[in-house]
Amino acid sequence: MNWITNFVRPRIKSMLGVKETTPDNLWTKCPSCGEMLFQRDLEAAQYVCSHCDFHMKTGPRQRFAFMFDGGSCEELPFIAVAGDPLKFRDEKRYTDRIKEARTKTGQQDAVIAAKGLIAGVPAVVVCQNFAFMGGSLGMAAGEAFIAGAERAVADKAPLVLIVASGGARMQEGILSLMQMPRATVAVQMLRDARLPYIVVLTDPTTGGVMASYAMLGDVHIAEPGAVIGFSGRRVIENTIREKLPDSFQKAEYLLEHGMVDMVVHRHRMKETVARLIALMTGAPAPAPQAAEAGPAAGPVADEPATEGETQAAQ
Repeated sequence: MNWITNFVRPRIKSMLGVKETTPDNLWTKCPSCGEMLFQRDLEAAQYVCSHCDFHMKTGPRQRFAFMFDGGSCEELPFIAVAGDPLKFRDEKRYTDRIKEARTKTGQQDAVIAAKGLIAGVPAVVVCQNFAFMGGSLGMAAGEAFIAGAERAVADKAPLVLIVASGGARMQEGILSLMQMPRATVAVQMLRDARLPYIVVLTDPTTGGVMASYAMLGDVHIAEPGAVIGFSGRRVIENTIREKLPDSFQKAEYLLEHGMVDMVVHRHRMKETVARLIALMTGAPAPAPQAAEAGPAAGPVADEPATEGETQAAQ
């Protein structure tokens, strides 16, 4: 027992009125199994629960750290758009919601694009953040996706989309819906340039985003357990007046029904994307150690077979 540390120092601090505070972000509760996870261990595990293997939501910058070599990348500049074109107000003003989301996430909008190396191959990654107003698609998000596609074409690099969204942003009305055809045109630019467009579907991918550019990839990869669909489960059940299976709209269900090409554990995501890029571009196949990102790979929920990857690339 250290007498100075455990007795003298606390007494001095209490006499001087100094309060010891413990950071409130040391532990995170798993939304699936309820286990408390040490934040440092959770970050090292790429925000995958070590008890139940639940894939938690995470932001673009964490995704970039997992995907790019050494976590090093260059974010593309934010393109400013009209802040509140429709002067929308519900319970709060739209401008206030934007300010809150920016303070919460440290982002200007729901989508960030960055360029860097994936297993030594130059690539552009566009990532949506569900924490920013549900990853909703608005004018700024649309501009970010298009900027990412244009940079990929300019650099002759593959484009990887990591999507998590609840759909179009209602506060921007038809201006939000217009981003879907604009993004579709950007995807066609990639096709005309014969560049790979790989989509990683995470939890959740729904609404207009799922109905447009999120399902236009050359290869669609889903994370285990991700909810992927257009309308919500309750809406569909109320419409058809039938009880849907528990696995409905989950990644594994969509894989069985041919809507996605593979379901890949987050720990193997970079390795899988790197192999697909090599197959689709003719680049040298990445060495296993070059394909791994950050922490050591953990258990794989549904590791893709090499044959399946080859068929998807074709």
